[in-house]
Amino acid sequence: MDILKQPLITEKISAMNERGVYGFIVEKTAKKPEIKLAVEKTFGVKVVSVRTIRYAAKHKSRYTKAKVVSGFTNAFKKAIVQVADGEVIDFYGEI
Repeated sequence: MDILKQPLITEKISAMNERGVYGFIVEKTAKKPEIKLAVEKTFGVKVVSVRTIRYAAKHKSRYTKAKVVSGFTNAFKKAIVQVADGEVIDFYGEI
């Protein structure tokens, strides 16, 4: 099972990249030590700290011609990872 699903590329996280802080969307069941090992193994950097945030599913509904369609958005978990000074993760190298 791959713990890291995708990197977060937002304006706020991109501003934090200059300080060595990166964001990832991870599996909902992933724990901090597992996230740390996955980032170190995948990108070859030394991780100093890991912070996690869980987002619950939100109820959404919309009105169509026939009926009201309702459901939920996906629940997900974010990990904010700080790497050691002088180390860099390059998300844009593959583009």
